[in-house]
Parts: sequence; structure tokens; C-alpha cells
Amino acid sequence: MSHHTLSVLVEDQPGVLARISSMFSRRSFNIDSLAVGRTEVPGISRMTIVVSVEDEQPLEQVTKQLNKLINVIKIVELDPAASVQRELLLVKVRADLDTRSSVLETVQLFRAKVVDVATDAVTIEATGSRDKLEALLRMLEPFGIKELVQSGMVGMGRGARSITDRSLRVAERSA
Repeated sequence: MSHHTLSVLVEDQPGVLARISSMFSRRSFNIDSLAVGRTEVPGISRMTIVVSVEDEQPLEQVTKQLNKLINVIKIVELDPAASVQRELLLVKVRADLDTRSSVLETVQLFRAKVVDVATDAVTIEATGSRDKLEALLRMLEPFGIKELVQSGMVGMGRGARSITDRSLRVAERSA
């Protein structure tokens, strides 16, 4: 099974997320990660969808089905070597006076940062690949994880090119 990251430009309209996620459900594809946010262009949102597929043929089927949805403007598969992809993790860890220095060393090792401190816990913010964040969690587990939240993958292609450049001119003409 292979993971593929799709960057999907969509019209910023109510119900678009529901239509796209139900399309994946109807095709029996599992969404591993989904992040949605605005872009630099008003009225356009970007969905970053990580999906697991058995082989290349079903991925092509998914992209064809996505292209049929009226609110979808453009779909690009992000090549891991030619893109920047990150997730965000917030984790609250037990850290009393005896363990706090060890927790802080682990935070520095992973280039994370402490965003909140309490007498018996610290909240840590980390960004990076899924592997990096999982490694950080394994290192923090012995201290006691009290709470955690992790975002979906976000990503964009490396270099000066933008997927919004050409596609937005097309979208503006059709509006």
C-alpha cells in the first residue's frame, strides 16, 4: 500500500469538504490525513489529502472523480522529493521538578519548542514529517503524555512555481 499526498484547490463554498470526503467514502478509499485552509487568493481554499491506495490505477480513478466535482479547480500530487510537507503536533507531557530537564533536552533534540509551562506539565509544539513526530512521541512517552493533538499534513511544491498561478486565471474566467 502506498501513500499519496494530493494538493487540491477548491472554491471556498459551504459543503465542498462534505462532497469531497463523501466521494472518497463512496470509492472505499481511506483518508489518512486531511487539512483544509485558505490560500493567498480570496475565495480559493487548498485541501491537502493523504490517501492510501493499493496500486496506481485507483489513485487515477480518485483524481478523475475529484475533477468531476464542480467546486474542484485543480489537483496536484505532491512528490515528496519535490515538495515541503509538514504536520503540527501539540503534546502535553508530565514534567515535575525531577523530569523537567530531561523533557526539555528532548524538546531541544527535536527542534521543538515549549509553548506552555505548568508546575507539573509542559506543552510542546513540534512540526515536521510524520516519522519525526512519531519519534518525538516515543521519546516523550516514558514521561507520561497527558494530552495530544496532531494536524493533518500540509504541503506545497518546492521552488518559485505555484499551483494557483495558472489555475486561478482559468477559475476567474469561468466565474
